Amino acid sequence: MAFNFKEVMNKPERLAPGHRMCAGCGGTIVARTVLRALKPEDKAVIGNATGCMEVSTFMYPYTAWEDSYMHNAFENAGATLSGIETAYNALKKKGKVTENYKFITFGGDGGTYDIGFQSLSGAMERNHDMVYVCYDNGAYMNTGIQRSSATPMYADTTTTPVGSQSVGKMQNRKDLASIIASHDVPYVAQSTLLGTMKDLYEKAEKAIYTPGAAFLNVMAPCPRGWRYDTPDIMKICKLAVETCYWPLFEVVEGKWILNYEPKKKLPIEDFLRPQGRFAHLFKPGNEELLAQYQAEVDRRWEDLLFKCSR
Repeated sequence: MAFNFKEVMNKPERLAPGHRMCAGCGGTIVARTVLRALKPEDKAVIGNATGCMEVSTFMYPYTAWEDSYMHNAFENAGATLSGIETAYNALKKKGKVTENYKFITFGGDGGTYDIGFQSLSGAMERNHDMVYVCYDNGAYMNTGIQRSSATPMYADTTTTPVGSQSVGKMQNRKDLASIIASHDVPYVAQSTLLGTMKDLYEKAEKAIYTPGAAFLNVMAPCPRGWRYDTPDIMKICKLAVETCYWPLFEVVEGKWILNYEPKKKLPIEDFLRPQGRFAHLFKPGNEELLAQYQAEVDRRWEDLLFKCSR
């Protein structure tokens, strides 16, 4: 379906206001946009791994979710939703359920890249007809901004603190979208929060209505963990794309497709500078760290261009 901004924004909210997520939270915007891609006549079962979104949107007996909702432990969101999807298919085959349901689960990077990875991998490999959405805010934000395998190199976190003996996290972030694409699932995409949300909305629609397993990896900035001015969230996302730190792409039935290539690729400093977690990189003497960061971004970008050219 063609993207009509007015029509999309007039769809009923499936994540109700009044939840307790932080002001300017990227994860909330991700959830609202993804759920808008559902057709009004379709029902949904929402899974949610433990994390910021879970503890802030579901406080028994209150919930911000308009659809059926299942809270999962950190480690089993993929398994839980794949089990519910299997049960639904069995009941529908027996004629005990007639409505059309879609199955969508949300998890932060802690519950997706790390603790919940084996559960996610199993669900993808079995090709359940479900969508897993990772709202990637780059750390364990809910429990105190500890590093995860999604945390970018040289970021200052509470478990990789910057000081006289440390320049932050030493390892590169895990490329989870590529890992899930290697599971040979029908649809994988990477997106973030940009403008009218056209990119994310269209990818969510494809993910939901493509038969089989689908995975969306969405960069969702966290103002507390990233330490930027809250109103700048869209600016941060745009800089991530324009510097090629966070490219926009899809993998459709194994074919890699680049969705956007900057006319003029910006230096990685433009993305890092507004974030307090990288402030130390701009102190005298750390020029080599910035050069290393740029080299890694360039390497991954060239690798992506190669994959998309085949």
